[in-house]
Amino acid sequence: MEPKNDESLELESEESLSFLKRYKVVLLNDDFTSMDFVVEILMEVFSHPLDSAINIMLNVHREGRGICGVYTYEVAETKISQVKERAKENEYPLKAIMEEE
Repeated sequence: MEPKNDESLELESEESLSFLKRYKVVLLNDDFTSMDFVVEILMEVFSHPLDSAINIMLNVHREGRGICGVYTYEVAETKISQVKERAKENEYPLKAIMEEE
């Protein structure tokens, strides 16, 4: 077994830090997606209870964006994909993005 040099230790540290990064999933407002559909997405994809889903939907409507949750990169990516798929199936232009926390 080779002793670890400073470069390999640095790479391992960077890799472990990337696992600690968290990402916000944000829904963006548009002029076509119904408020009911946004609430449905928040409850079914993001597991929010009704009152929380309504509050986030109102943020999306009033402020142009609403934070759905904070996740690891892979989970955030999956949630965004689910939103995109459900929106497409229902013919809505709803978009979700990811922002590093």
